[in-house]
Amino acid sequence: MRVLRNAFLLILLFLVADVARYFFIPDISRLAVTNPGKTAFMEYREAGWRNEGSDRTVRQHWVPLKKISPSLIKAVLIAEDNKFWRHEGFDFKAIESAIEKNIAAGEFRFGASTISQQLAKNLFLSPSKNPLRKIKEAILTWRIERTLSKRRILEMYVNVAEWGDGIFGIEEAARHYYGVSASRLSARQSARLAAVLPNPVRYRPDGSSRFVSSRSSRIYAVMMRRGLVVPDYREVMSAPETPSVQPPDSVVVGVPENLIQQVSAPDSLRQSPEGEPAAGDASQSSQSGN
Repeated sequence: MRVLRNAFLLILLFLVADVARYFFIPDISRLAVTNPGKTAFMEYREAGWRNEGSDRTVRQHWVPLKKISPSLIKAVLIAEDNKFWRHEGFDFKAIESAIEKNIAAGEFRFGASTISQQLAKNLFLSPSKNPLRKIKEAILTWRIERTLSKRRILEMYVNVAEWGDGIFGIEEAARHYYGVSASRLSARQSARLAAVLPNPVRYRPDGSSRFVSSRSSRIYAVMMRRGLVVPDYREVMSAPETPSVQPPDSVVVGVPENLIQQVSAPDSLRQSPEGEPAAGDASQSSQSGN
């Protein structure tokens, strides 16, 4: 009995140490000035390909935020994290709602991860839904929010997120699907790209999926209601970075009031049409679920 107890305590101590180390490593501060290299999620995808006997590698092209279409930024915020500028890493109301829906459904179908949480997972962790991984993600998210500006978090997210099978970063995605640079993406193209983020391996922004068509239409409708006529993008992105003085959508900074209709992203963007996977219900290669 004593042996079993000691073994249990040793395992427990190991697990606590494994989680606690994320309060100190990796070095988040370097990300303020240095673009990340190959992320944990990219390595996870390449490992999967190797196990299948393929020598594929990820495709990525980094681009600064100022060279990304304002429409794409708006679409991503509406689709993935409508309260991005207001929260400090966690959308507790959305988490509570997701828990209630999962309990009602009797399975894990709905996620509520913020962009900051998704970035933490993509950079340093795996897509596993293991509870310990979620604790590590929470620690890293807290550190990322305390260390990096919102704009830097957003810039990294759109550059490391997967937008198609092995296609990482919005510049690579824009050129692959539409033959244009990220700076020249239209509102419609941006909405469709944002619509596939829950599961970019299963869905294509240029495909005929009902899920993509329906979700992108809802994203585009919110974009239109908020107003797509914006001032020069450099003026928008030079606005103060402090979240407390920014509206929920960075792309409307500086737009005259009469051009804006502040509309919250519908809760339906957090879930899927009947029969389609929700943001947190994609396969294990999904990047934006819990």
